[in-house]
Amino acid sequence: MDLWFNLTLVFVAGLITALATGLGAIPFFLVEKIGDRWNVGLWGFASGIMVAASVFGLIFEGLQNGGSQPAPKLVAGLLTGVVLVVVSHRLLSDSDIDPQEYEEADFKKLVLILGILTVHSFPEGIAVGVSFAELGFEGVEGIVVAGQLVPLLAIFMTVAISIHNVPEGIAISIPLRSMGVNEWRMVGWAVFSSLPQPIGAVIAFAFVRVAREFLPFGFGFAAGAMIYLVLTEFIPEALDQGEGLPGGGRRELIVGVASGVALMVPLAFI
Repeated sequence: MDLWFNLTLVFVAGLITALATGLGAIPFFLVEKIGDRWNVGLWGFASGIMVAASVFGLIFEGLQNGGSQPAPKLVAGLLTGVVLVVVSHRLLSDSDIDPQEYEEADFKKLVLILGILTVHSFPEGIAVGVSFAELGFEGVEGIVVAGQLVPLLAIFMTVAISIHNVPEGIAISIPLRSMGVNEWRMVGWAVFSSLPQPIGAVIAFAFVRVAREFLPFGFGFAAGAMIYLVLTEFIPEALDQGEGLPGGGRRELIVGVASGVALMVPLAFI
């Protein structure tokens, strides 16, 4: 009974992060277009959140709760997470598309960009699942939810991924707006792009619960994938969108990154 309850709880956490992607379409209910300055700042904000969550959440926990000699397993996980993203990039090597160039987009191109973001969302689900590894264990700092002790790390990661998903929802919504898709369908497509997150969360949670000795590897895997995504996707995307701004949008990017880090670091040490 506890196993199914735990799996359901982890799935719900992953589903919450997926639903948060739909919030990226909300601004389009109010305005026709999100300005480049805001887009750059939001991508920077998401980058700061992901880096802070990876370093102060996943990596820190991997080193603190990995038993004897957790560092080699953590490093191996970090490298494996990077490899996952590199492989997904290779599989989609011909799919490097700028959402703002979709004035004449067709359905095939829409599926393509949704596919890219969907592949990228899976590691984020893994991060959520790994963060729940100590769910229900005694002596763990956390908050009681429905009679179960939920680790603070799990709450931290769920909040971090949810906030980070909002700019991704905006990235999905930009081409949809140019195609004349109505706002509620934009919300639906944005959420659809993150549906692998609850699935990845459940798989990762089940794995680290069965193989506790691989917990540092799991933490490292999630952190490596997310940090690499920030360096190779989020920041370049922000700089591309800020090309026409004074200073190439670097000021907005730095402010966004700093804001994301400033928001998440205090939560990591509650």
